[in-house]
Amino acid sequence: MYHRRSLLRNAIVSWSSDGRVAGVEVPGRLDACAEVEFYNGILIPDLVDAHCHLELSHLEGAIPPGGGFTAFARSMGNVREVKSPEERLQAAAEADRRLWRQGVGGVGDICNGDSTFALKAGSEVEYRNFLELFGLGVVSAQGMEALAQRAGAYGLSCSVTPHSTYSLQEEAFRAAVAWGDGPLSVHFMESPAERELFEGRGELAAWYAQRGTAVDFAAYGSPAARIVASVPADRDVLLVHACCVTEEDVERIEDHFSGRATWVLCPGSNRYISRLSPPVEMLRRKGVRIAVGTDSLASNTMLDMVSELRALGAVPLEELLGWATENGARALGMEHRLGGFEPGARSGAVLLSGLDWANMRLTEDSRTERLL
Repeated sequence: MYHRRSLLRNAIVSWSSDGRVAGVEVPGRLDACAEVEFYNGILIPDLVDAHCHLELSHLEGAIPPGGGFTAFARSMGNVREVKSPEERLQAAAEADRRLWRQGVGGVGDICNGDSTFALKAGSEVEYRNFLELFGLGVVSAQGMEALAQRAGAYGLSCSVTPHSTYSLQEEAFRAAVAWGDGPLSVHFMESPAERELFEGRGELAAWYAQRGTAVDFAAYGSPAARIVASVPADRDVLLVHACCVTEEDVERIEDHFSGRATWVLCPGSNRYISRLSPPVEMLRRKGVRIAVGTDSLASNTMLDMVSELRALGAVPLEELLGWATENGARALGMEHRLGGFEPGARSGAVLLSGLDWANMRLTEDSRTERLL
């Protein structure tokens, strides 16, 4: 749960020389304190963007919205490398700077290459890098070893992860899971076509048939069944999007992972691609751990955590902030550094302003900015 003591209004936070929070004081009369700056908002710790594709930042506006999941997937292959390497890196660098200025201190970032490694090594933002294996023609995770070594050479934390339950054949999926013991980040139930593929029907099944590509995993019967059968119960896993999960899916996965699964919601991306929305109220009712991501500028109009929180509906503000800070930090293994203002944390201080104070809710004017 998000700690109420981390929601501070009219507070003074003191910091030690090594960047740790040394103490928080809430005086009776702030106007009596020397050299005080006044901010109208809530002081929160660094936000954690649990799912992002920084290396796709150059694709802003390249794929029209609303075309649906399969059309988006087809388009990615056509536009991914339309700009020069220099332009791609410049766009990623600007996105990184924007995330930091808006108060994001940690990111779960999907990587299909090493183009952003140097950038992230020098960034103020802490990145957990998910080296993504995908492609129905891929037979093993052997090629990921060199990429992981390059990430390690830059001092970056990384995990090899399957892209999804629909984009890898059986041997490759299991090889990605077996590669290491870090968290996995799996695109999961973003579209009805994912479940339909396991039933031999739908858009994905038709696309694969058109390409002459057969799948060897349909016998699992559903994406949830494949996850449970293929990923050990003691593994941390981020399940990203979850627009089309059922209560049965959630119960099956939660029973298997016993609290080690995090459901990462990216509503801006879902709306952009297919006009779908994640089942927020059902997930809340099930009591699962929820985190929030921005996805990518290929599938979103901006990388802005407040916009994502606002799109999740009438959820209490304190709960939303827990999803966007503490829960994301736990999912990425950053909970000892980010996620709160507890002693020993190294979080910065972020101002959340533009609130509906009477109802303690976000508004269209809500925004975050980094103070420290």
